[in-house]
Amino acid sequence: MASLERNNRILIDLVRQPGNNLCADCGAPEPDWASYTLGVFICLNCSGMHRNLPAVSKVKSIRLDLWDSSLVEFMQERGNSAARAIFEKCVPAFFYRPQQKDCIVLKDQWIRAKYERREFTGENNHVQTYSTDLFEATLWKKGKDNKQFLKRMFLLSQTDFTLRYFIKEDSKVPKAVISMKDLNADFQPEKIGHAHGLQISYMEDERTRNLFVYHENGEMIVSFFNAIRATRLAYLLKKHPPLQDKDLIHQLTTHCLKEGYMEKTGPTQREPFKKRWFTLCSMKRKLLYFKSPLDASELGAVFIGTESHGYSVSESSSRSTRGGRWHCGIMLETPGRQFVFMCEQEQEQREWLEAFMKIISQPMTPEDYANEANLRRGK
Repeated sequence: MASLERNNRILIDLVRQPGNNLCADCGAPEPDWASYTLGVFICLNCSGMHRNLPAVSKVKSIRLDLWDSSLVEFMQERGNSAARAIFEKCVPAFFYRPQQKDCIVLKDQWIRAKYERREFTGENNHVQTYSTDLFEATLWKKGKDNKQFLKRMFLLSQTDFTLRYFIKEDSKVPKAVISMKDLNADFQPEKIGHAHGLQISYMEDERTRNLFVYHENGEMIVSFFNAIRATRLAYLLKKHPPLQDKDLIHQLTTHCLKEGYMEKTGPTQREPFKKRWFTLCSMKRKLLYFKSPLDASELGAVFIGTESHGYSVSESSSRSTRGGRWHCGIMLETPGRQFVFMCEQEQEQREWLEAFMKIISQPMTPEDYANEANLRRGK
């Protein structure tokens, strides 16, 4: 028993070392589980996904379970950094590495790709799956004007940097041809109501257009997502020849900074307050609003610049008396207009204020100035 207790102390010392002190798969701090067949330290959530791969990975708690000396020796020999050198040897630049807060399907397929399919060890050329000239997938897509999801065929092309989708599998003419220029794909399982829900956004006639899709198979939807990232990277590299992969990776997927319902009044502030779904994007410095979370097209957009250019945000004490039900106000000042929003709860109000301030405090890039000018012209 003394030797078993000593083994647990060794493991606790090991997990505190640099490289081991973050989950090998999602980067969560202070992992307290380990795969004793792979030699990696992982968090509780990722340990559950490892349990789904019994032929590849077997897990134990480093604090609650008893460890034989032979297993501890293997953990000492391996560890996260050494395992990463094996299982992440050839991860392509475009492949999305999920973090702690990402959805389950992304983390699950990352773990399966690394350890079960061994895609990144250099033993095979599996990476070609994502970066072929044509990537085809049949997905369930939400109808533009209804809640029904229907099967649609999607075709991703690295030849002309487009995403096409077709109403019927044998159709010759696509329903839409979407350029990679402004395309963004981001997993939104809760919003879409499916564990594999993916939101695809792009610009159409100067307005944001959304497609909501899913596939029953997790590997397929994540492969489609990474194929989009591969095509986006190829497009950006061609558009910006001097730049390298590492300079463009942050542009491949944009996560919204904050989403949710607020009430909004009109430009004179005498109009009735109406409930709208808002999405705040830090990459584009835009606040978009929709009638509902699954709307295909935006109702409007507000550019958010810096304080030195006339933009500010503050808490508003004004009460909604024009049809509104919520009373936690936010005042957004822009050079052209003052916006008043109402939140249901003070917590929501604080979160929106912090999100607005985060964007306002960021310096504007040349591309931001161009986006601001385009949005003003569009108004």
